[in-house]
Amino acid sequence: MDNFLIGHHNCFDEDKQARDYRDSFWGVEACLMKSEEDVQLLRKYKTEKNLNIGIHFPLRAGQWNHRDPQYLSNCNEIRNQSYNYMSAEIEYAKQIDPNYILLHYPKPVILDERVDWHGRQWRFGDESEYFFESECDIDTFRKRSEDFFEWFSLKATENNFIPVIELDAIPTYIYETDMLIQLLEKYPNIRLCMDIGRLHLQHMIDENFNSFKFLESVVHYVSEIHLWNIQVADKLYNSHHPALPTLEPSKGWADIEKYFAILSKANTKHKILFEHRSDVISDSELEECYEWIFSMCNK
Repeated sequence: MDNFLIGHHNCFDEDKQARDYRDSFWGVEACLMKSEEDVQLLRKYKTEKNLNIGIHFPLRAGQWNHRDPQYLSNCNEIRNQSYNYMSAEIEYAKQIDPNYILLHYPKPVILDERVDWHGRQWRFGDESEYFFESECDIDTFRKRSEDFFEWFSLKATENNFIPVIELDAIPTYIYETDMLIQLLEKYPNIRLCMDIGRLHLQHMIDENFNSFKFLESVVHYVSEIHLWNIQVADKLYNSHHPALPTLEPSKGWADIEKYFAILSKANTKHKILFEHRSDVISDSELEECYEWIFSMCNK
């Protein structure tokens, strides 16, 4: 289980650390700490417990108008603000000496207008977090994406962390072309995070997107998995539910075994972040979750 992580969102939750963490785990991922005390608690655990830390950008809450930088925005000023925001947060995070820093990509999300994203409850924090493909042609998207990849790759080298991108809603510009693979080949220090809950949700609401086929196409670039389950039926149920073998795909749950069968083809060890609500299950179910995922990682 030395590739497993738990997440701390908004604060460093010592009760969650005591219940969910295991001594054999790799470490924790921190995001949106609301106080300086929580950041210092992270530093304390890192020093005293030899804890590995990854950052799910941003480390701190409230440093900009939005959580995620909008480095692909159609507005020049917002793009510049986004790069300044990322630079400041990366500089601040150096005190933690993170193993990796993860950023969402693409941001804003480029949406396929054929899909009913809002009716099917894809989560956006603000209207500025997305625009449609008709508002940004593929050449512009490619140019801004390359600017971001180049910047992120250089920042990581300068500051000694692994740069990771986590895919949000995946546009046709990515899954119908090899643009993403070309960028990952050109900037090989940048790694890819796949979110199983998001993959499943898009697979269910976007008839043009096959999550299993897409994962197979990029699996050799994946270094981290964000793991949670969700039930998709007439609407969404049980978001961020822990992955358990009793949750049946025939009832709208993600086919976790099928995703892990694809991941196993990469012949590499992925970090697995349990990005779930452990409070909705018992201690024994939590242990069952860990053991089940561990078994699939070691087939």
